[in-house]
Amino acid sequence: MFSALLKFILGILLAIAVLLGSGVAVGLYFLNRTSIPPSKPIYANDSPALKDPDKKNKTQPTPKSEATPETSPTPSPTPTETEEALPKGAYKGKITWPQGVSLRAEPTSESERVGGAAFNEKIIVLEENSDKVWKKVRVESSKIEGWTKVGNIERVDE
Repeated sequence: MFSALLKFILGILLAIAVLLGSGVAVGLYFLNRTSIPPSKPIYANDSPALKDPDKKNKTQPTPKSEATPETSPTPSPTPTETEEALPKGAYKGKITWPQGVSLRAEPTSESERVGGAAFNEKIIVLEENSDKVWKKVRVESSKIEGWTKVGNIERVDE
């Protein structure tokens, strides 16, 4: 009878230890997952040196040659700006999402972010994916190309 009682008490103690250990392990797992900071977003107006941290402080200033005298450039007459011809099937549009949009490398939410576009920014819609949920766009101001969801843009007739 004494051994049965000892087995019962040891069984309860072992069960409590297993439950506490697994609870602590699950708690630590979730604490570690929430302490990882998200990656820094890249925007179209970020300076190129800040986009790639490995390129910081690697640029060296170019020495000026003392032999050539400096002259101010003379402006040459330029014809009026001509609009670039749009690719076949492309059209102009604008961003309608109030917070702006992220541009992705591929037409999926999990793909790498290649840039962004602000609210009411002018874009050129280049193509549409097969399921008609994503459109490939080019931001007119920065020439960045990427994919965004269809509901975030609107066609503009000029």
